[in-house]
Amino acid sequence: MHVRNSLKAVIIQNNRILLTKNQDEDGVFYLFPGGGQHHGETFHEALTRECHEEIGAEIIINDLIFVREYIGKNHEHSEHDYSVHQVEYLFSCELKDPEQKEFIGFNPDEHQSGVEWVAISSIDKVRMYPDSIRKHLRNKVNNHHTPIYLGDIN
Repeated sequence: MHVRNSLKAVIIQNNRILLTKNQDEDGVFYLFPGGGQHHGETFHEALTRECHEEIGAEIIINDLIFVREYIGKNHEHSEHDYSVHQVEYLFSCELKDPEQKEFIGFNPDEHQSGVEWVAISSIDKVRMYPDSIRKHLRNKVNNHHTPIYLGDIN
């Protein structure tokens, strides 16, 4: 077993956040665009590649805003994720083309069904992962203090 690095883009524009829309047996859920780092890639290279693959967009990567661990055996999906240990690095990002309207990735994740802008005011009404990042995201948007390291959360 090994620890996997994953890079995620937090793209906020006009009080909305750009998320990948996904579907499983429990219904629709949302994730930050991004994914696993390949051997020999920097964080920025991995995040740039993953955003091309999942949302079909070029991004500008800004600051690291959150670090989250996911140790599968500690969470509700442990029957599937028991051996998973992932560290996610979430970066504040911008679209290179802020007017881009269509988001079609050329290599979406297995459960991905699309890309959507979700209003920050609506993030409590949708199923998203990590679930407990919502309060930290709202604090960040409202310029309130929030830790960078969020711990083992889902």
